Order: sequence, then structure tokens, then C-alpha cells
Amino acid sequence: MVDFQKSLTQFSENNISIIGASVDPLEEAIKTFKQCHLGFQLGYNLKAEPFSKQTGAFYDLNRGYLQGAGFIIRPNGKLANAVYGTGPIGRYTASECLGMIDYYKKATEYSGNN
Repeated sequence: MVDFQKSLTQFSENNISIIGASVDPLEEAIKTFKQCHLGFQLGYNLKAEPFSKQTGAFYDLNRGYLQGAGFIIRPNGKLANAVYGTGPIGRYTASECLGMIDYYKKATEYSGNN
């Protein structure tokens, strides 16, 4: 999340919203929000197993743990791209998202025209 916070100006200049989500309860999410000095919305208390079933994000049944997932959503609400982690690596970086969205805009896919 810190990576996205550092690039928040670039996202804002391109009219791109960032929304984070966490399985943490409100108190822990507030700590994360403050520690990372986040300037974007952070949802909390995400129910891991239902989220996994709805999105395909990796849920470790043995540990009850949801691995990170990232989604790029087109302005029309359709999924443009997703990345799913199955461990501590495999997450979008802010620069990857900016580059991918720029590509989609140029290809008109992102706008939902395709």
C-alpha cells in the first residue's frame, strides 16, 4: 500500500482511484491507515473466504488466510486485469498499474469500448 501511496499524485493526475481492502478489523485497519499515511480509501473487515469465492483470490484453508490480490477495473465497471498472490510475492506495483492503465487507454480497452 505504501507504494501506491507514494504514487498517489500520478494516479490522481490520471483520474484513477485507488481503493484498498483488508481482512483486519477496524482498529487494525486504522493503525495501518495511519502508519502508511494513506490518502486513499481502505476498507476493513473483509470476509476472506467469501471474497475468495467471489474473486478467485487465494484462500489458505489451513491457516484461514487470504493472500493478496489486485484488480484493475475499467471505468465501465468491468475487470481489465487481475493479479493473485499465493504467497508473500506476486502483487501489483504502482508503476505496473500506471503502465498497464496507460496501455489500456491507448488501446481503448480500458474505456470499455472493446
